Amino acid sequence: MIIRLLAIVLLLSIGLPTHARHRDLRDHGIAIGVLQPGQWNAITDVPGVAVGHTTIIRGDDVRTGATAILPHGGNLFRDKVPAAVYVGNGFGKLAGSTQVEELGTLETPIVLTNTLNVPVAMDALIDHALAFPDNGEVRSVNAVVGETNDGYLNDIRGRHVGKAHVLAAIESASGGKVEQGSVGAGTGTVAFGFKGGIGTSSRKLPGKLGGHTVGVLVQTNFGGVLSIAGVPVGKVLGKHYLSDELNGSPDGSCMIIVATDAPLDSRNLKRLAKRAMLGLARTGGIASNGSGDYVIAFSSNESVRVPYESRSPLQQVAVLRNDAISPLFLATIEATEEAILNSLFHAETMIGRDGHEVPALPVDEVLRIMEGHGHRISR
Repeated sequence: MIIRLLAIVLLLSIGLPTHARHRDLRDHGIAIGVLQPGQWNAITDVPGVAVGHTTIIRGDDVRTGATAILPHGGNLFRDKVPAAVYVGNGFGKLAGSTQVEELGTLETPIVLTNTLNVPVAMDALIDHALAFPDNGEVRSVNAVVGETNDGYLNDIRGRHVGKAHVLAAIESASGGKVEQGSVGAGTGTVAFGFKGGIGTSSRKLPGKLGGHTVGVLVQTNFGGVLSIAGVPVGKVLGKHYLSDELNGSPDGSCMIIVATDAPLDSRNLKRLAKRAMLGLARTGGIASNGSGDYVIAFSSNESVRVPYESRSPLQQVAVLRNDAISPLFLATIEATEEAILNSLFHAETMIGRDGHEVPALPVDEVLRIMEGHGHRISR
């Protein structure tokens, strides 16, 4: 109760950005792929999954935050979920990844933040796990924290994200609509030379293909040559890697979280995670030398959860056969592509550290480009 009250106080005192939100890409009539999204077109369409943000915008140079993704609302340490990690390019800091890789389970929420606040986020996750009464004898917690470097807009050396901010994100996590753009861990990020941030999307398979849902949430902070539904938008705008305007590198990072309610083990979750990189590629990302591109995939399906303790040395579960997995691959690719684009469509121009200004994606101009390439646009 104390932590929950602290979360509310922090969120009220920190405040959220006052800029208006753009709409989802899909709200403009641009549908990515062939599968349909879930109710919220968000990772929270996967039953049990919740998302929370703490956004820190202070003074002229603090533009950062934390985002928490909870696979279910219970004691995750006691009721672990199958999980896997795939590394597209490893120039980054994904804490806790080796145990996920070795054991195939996730035992804490996933927290995203900035590069230099990974340790404090881990500390907060440990506090969160140890606070459960049932975990009174726990002596080891594998906290999972991902990051991107928001140091262009944010005073990253100041390490302004504290344990209380991370706990606030966890405690405020909820299902339903997910706030996107310059919020939480995406507050100070940059993508394709424009303001990036948090984006999300989902896909629900038809009943004849199992009816399962895949949801994706991304923290975008990388570069390349922006493409939207196959249209070379970055090239047309003249703003892309190796163009005169950017005059920089495509380095950065992209954290991708893939959730599903399909009953999958860690092996097939890793196969799902690999496909998320195809979604990143479809947006024009290149996973450059200096980019940390990580995917964490998990199943929230109750039937495949792994208990911390059991009277039996055996665990028998029913999982999808390999032959049934291809529709989930497509769902992952489409949802990842759309989540990345949504992070751009929701973000707004931001000025931060040393007066650095990162423009929002020029949505009206982008929509005109899309119309010129045969798309019917809703305004």
